[in-house]
Amino acid sequence: MAVKPVPESELHNRMRVDNPWWGPRREIDYDRFGRLPKREYFDLFFPFVQEKEPNRALILMGPRRVGKTVILHQSIQKLIDQGVAPRQICYLDLQTPLYNHIPLDRLTRIAREASQCPDGEEMFVFFDEVQYLPQWEMHLKNLVDVAPSNKYIASGSAAAALRLKSTESGAGRFTDFLLPPVTFFEYLQLIGADKIITARIKEGGYRVQWSGIEKLNQHFFNYLNVGGYPEAIFSDTIQSDMGRYIRSDIVDKVLMKDLPSLFYGIQDVQELNALFTMLAYNTSNEVSLDALSQSAGIAKNTIKRYVEYLESAFLIKVIHRVDRSAKRFKRANFFKVYLTNPCIRSALFAPIGQDDEAGHLVETAVFSQWFHSIHTPLYYAR
Repeated sequence: MAVKPVPESELHNRMRVDNPWWGPRREIDYDRFGRLPKREYFDLFFPFVQEKEPNRALILMGPRRVGKTVILHQSIQKLIDQGVAPRQICYLDLQTPLYNHIPLDRLTRIAREASQCPDGEEMFVFFDEVQYLPQWEMHLKNLVDVAPSNKYIASGSAAAALRLKSTESGAGRFTDFLLPPVTFFEYLQLIGADKIITARIKEGGYRVQWSGIEKLNQHFFNYLNVGGYPEAIFSDTIQSDMGRYIRSDIVDKVLMKDLPSLFYGIQDVQELNALFTMLAYNTSNEVSLDALSQSAGIAKNTIKRYVEYLESAFLIKVIHRVDRSAKRFKRANFFKVYLTNPCIRSALFAPIGQDDEAGHLVETAVFSQWFHSIHTPLYYAR
């Protein structure tokens, strides 16, 4: 008996489920996305969604669980609120098994049919988790070239795949936008405590004032322990077991499921995991390849490859040292490694309190406020 291929009508039905604004409601799933507050980065991101010149696809990058899917849906709702016809907006989650191995141009054509958007009419096409499509970067580059009237926005959590592919194959066709973990100021906003800090211009600069230093410190230590991920901020259940949330939803998926072997030739995932745990414990400390090699029992060249992957996956950030004249050393024997989110360390080991030794985590938290500034490299000096 012959096996029947999945008809396009089933793809239409799936797309209509994921794009409820094509129906009479004309809005996103309000319970899942509409009630969530917008991050401060939304106002920076949305202009790139609207941007028509230059003709480029927009790539939303960032660590897992920082709100990329939410910001995509909030962008869709704002487009609708601004008068864009709902039929001109398409959201495709490429994790959906039904879309496996279907090229992006065919998915876009099927979506146009499902939404009844006439040929030639502009569309905003959102590809979520785009790295699940093999050679997605070539497909997306081709779409930008052959259908420039559409605007393509792609996101993904397998940051190593995204970063590697977008830099090599999308030159001149992609605009990268980095969405970092929640900053401390955003954390205060999300919990309704931002009035504790005020900033006003005085004598040509900003003067920052705060009320209640004890309360501010309490919020800061809560931020160190749970504040980097929007979902954790609003969930008592997640906060009660941050270790499980961080390990299962973030670290394990990056180290074991985001294709480290495919993109970086990494075969021993347990060895990679052990090195990451060591680096997490030593966040903000100065380290060297020699010291890491001796402690972990791993060859230096292998450690270099592991560190490169962990940095590409947005779990850590490497900072290099400069000399007294602010010049980089020719041989980077020593460097600092920071977790991109301080609450990863607290989740992997134990929550930290105000009476604990916290200097390394405080420094990590201060550094993480600059994590979004990918075009402003930071260095350290002794």
